[in-house]
Amino acid sequence: MDKEKAVKTIKSLLPYIIIIVVVVLIRTFIITPVQVDGSSMYPTLDDNEILLLKKYDKNYKRFDVVVFDYEGSRLIKRIIGLPGETIEYKNNKLYVNGKYIKENFLPKYQETYDFSLTKLGITKVPKDHYFVMGDNRTNSMDSRIFGPISKDQIDGKTNFALFPFSDFGNFNK
Repeated sequence: MDKEKAVKTIKSLLPYIIIIVVVVLIRTFIITPVQVDGSSMYPTLDDNEILLLKKYDKNYKRFDVVVFDYEGSRLIKRIIGLPGETIEYKNNKLYVNGKYIKENFLPKYQETYDFSLTKLGITKVPKDHYFVMGDNRTNSMDSRIFGPISKDQIDGKTNFALFPFSDFGNFNK
């Protein structure tokens, strides 16, 4: 009788166990929520906004918003420079490999101070590294300070806001 009761209990718990395992696997390998901490991505993202992080998509392009680990903290920034590129800001304009690139996501009032990779002691973004910046250029700790980040540091990319509901949806069109 005890064996039958144990089997019945296990059978009744099995759907819950499967659900828990599936949720853990999804959060670990596919998608997970992430919260914005600070104003470095303003006006694109607000402090405390909750985003959906896609961990499975490792194909990073210019202007993707990524989440990465930096000295034990999770930071959210935008990819500006790709491996092998030169990056320079002159007169509030981005130049990649000497060619002007328009940053449509920035408001007209946003100022980006003059900057060149040579200030970091490099001439190009290293292989398997990315140059990242916050959209709030005057209030962002980013690659201008700590240099390019390794692809291995990136947890994934995001372009979908979950909360607050007024911001629900794709923010990176």
